[in-house]
Amino acid sequence: MPLPNWAFWLTLVVMIIGLLGTLLPVIPGVELIWLAALVYAAAGKFSVIDPLTFGILTLLGAIGLTVEIWAGHMGSKLGGASWRSLLVGLASGALGFVLGIFLSGIGAFLLGAIGALAGVFLGEYLFQRDWKQAARAGAGWLAGCLVSGVIRLGIGLLMVLLFVWKAYPR
Repeated sequence: MPLPNWAFWLTLVVMIIGLLGTLLPVIPGVELIWLAALVYAAAGKFSVIDPLTFGILTLLGAIGLTVEIWAGHMGSKLGGASWRSLLVGLASGALGFVLGIFLSGIGAFLLGAIGALAGVFLGEYLFQRDWKQAARAGAGWLAGCLVSGVIRLGIGLLMVLLFVWKAYPR
């Protein structure tokens, strides 16, 4: 069942907002792109966005959602962070996220990222007593986060392009 043209354009606008969200921590990224695709596919009874295409979009979305976790972890490990420092970073990131929700709502992701960076840095210093090693671990975590942003942007762009390829009104 083909959907009206306005449904395609509205979905595309939502997806572009999601694409911006891959770079801005205050806007949902690939999850918003995936959700827009889901709504469009379900509204069209999976005729335009068929189950195979939606499965590919889901796989890309899952990779995009998890890349921040494993890229930050890989960057930290390459920077020499210990597993204990990563746990401290995880805990302080969660604390920053919760504080951000209570303080401003929008600042949750930013405070979560700052908390995680501070936790990895301070945790590494407390365990190793070496400022240079702590700085390397924190820089590794930050580099991993930047790499994850680039990967999320690429995945989000790929998701949007796949959607346009399949759903563009002809």
